[in-house]
Order: sequence, then structure tokens, then C-alpha cells
Amino acid sequence: MSEYGKNAPLSYGKYLKVHELISLQETLSEPESHDEMLFIIIHQTYELWFKQMLHEIDAIIDWISNDRLFRANHSLKTVVAIGRILVSQIHILETMAPIGFLEFRDRLNPASGFQSFQFREIEFVSGLKDEKILESFKNDENSYKRLKRRYDSPSLADVFWQALEKRGFNVSDSKSKVDAIVKILEKPEREPQIYVMQDLLIDHDENISLWRYHHVLMVERMLGMKRGTGGSEGAAYLRTTLNKKFMPELWEARTYLKIS
Repeated sequence: MSEYGKNAPLSYGKYLKVHELISLQETLSEPESHDEMLFIIIHQTYELWFKQMLHEIDAIIDWISNDRLFRANHSLKTVVAIGRILVSQIHILETMAPIGFLEFRDRLNPASGFQSFQFREIEFVSGLKDEKILESFKNDENSYKRLKRRYDSPSLADVFWQALEKRGFNVSDSKSKVDAIVKILEKPEREPQIYVMQDLLIDHDENISLWRYHHVLMVERMLGMKRGTGGSEGAAYLRTTLNKKFMPELWEARTYLKIS
């Protein structure tokens, strides 16, 4: 038996490109702020989770389109689990001292979390498409191309409603979509995979809503009402995003559900 790791054609570090990965955290503060490394690692980790979430949602859209609902639900559980991680990571950022954040914050101008094209992709592919946000990326050619493709392609919400239509539900407008979900909620056993799916879609929507809320609180905790590095109103702007929903009809249907 050869010595472990000696002359190995593949190793843990090579496979995961660990040396390259841990070389990507380049701080800008001078002298270096202790908290800047944490800030970079948390946000790079977010972008990796966003990449995996998009990978899963792309597969889910394909599986729903091909009527493989069980398989789609399996991956939706992964999306939901990642969403919970996104929320919990916010609290690691809250361990920074406010003064520590200020030591490097000005170096970030004019960069802003608003510019996370992968987060915007998640919004678009989940069903929340906004032409104004798309246009705000016009000067970033690669990001704009990615977002334009998402904007023009069927979303998770689109294929979900198509799946209901295949099963004989009227989903021609917002009201009929709400009525369809009410019927599914009344008798879950009639369409068990659809029932599970709408529940998982609400979980996904809720996780992103929770992430927005905790993000606002983290920003207020660190910065109060200071303006954002990209020129936005900071926490005041973030609060305007709290009521956004990917599939509002799923939420509204609960209002009309009654015991028959």
C-alpha cells in the first residue's frame, strides 16, 4: 500500500482548489482592519451559495417542465435548506464591531450589495422580474447578459402555474391562481406533489423575505441610517424591499381557505 497522499494523482486540495480558494480574500484597508477578512469571506460564501441555488432552480424548472414533480420537490428541499443558511450567516456579520466595519467601509465605494448579479438572478428566476433592476446592470456587460437571459426565460413561478394548468386548473389570471391554490389546500391528497411543491415554494419565498429583514437589521446595527456605499439610502432603501414576494398568490390563497 502506497503512503497516503504521496504522488497521488488527485487530492482533497487539488479537487477543491483550496490553495486558489484561500488566495481570493484580498483586503483593501491600510492598515488592515481585522474585520475586513470576515466581511469578504461571508460575502464570497454567499455568492457560492447563490451559485448552488441557481444550479438547483435551473434543474427544478427543467424537471417541472417534464412533469417530474417528485424530483423537482427533492431539489426544492435543497433550495430551502440553503435559504436557511443564507439567513443564519447574517448573524456572523453582526459579530463585527461597528467601528471595525467603518475602518474599511469607505474603501468599498462605489461597490454595493445591490450589484450582486447572482442574487438578482435568483429574484428573476424565482418569479420576481424587475426591468429597472435589469437596466441598472447595463454598464456591466457580462452581468447584464446573464440577467437578460433570466428575464426572458420561464421562471420557477411560470413553470409551476403551467404544471397546474396541465392538471386542469384555471390559472389565466391572479384571481384564478389564488382559487386554484385554495382548492389544492382544501384537498391535499388530490394533488400531493403539487401540494408539497407549493409549500416548498412558500418556504423559499419566506427564506428570502427573512434574509431581507435580517439584512436590514444588520445594516441598522452596524451603520444606523448612513447612506449605502453605492449611493442608495442604505437601510431606508432596504426596508422598501421587505414586502416583495416571488409568488404572492400562494400567500393570498391562505386568506380564502375555509373549512367546508
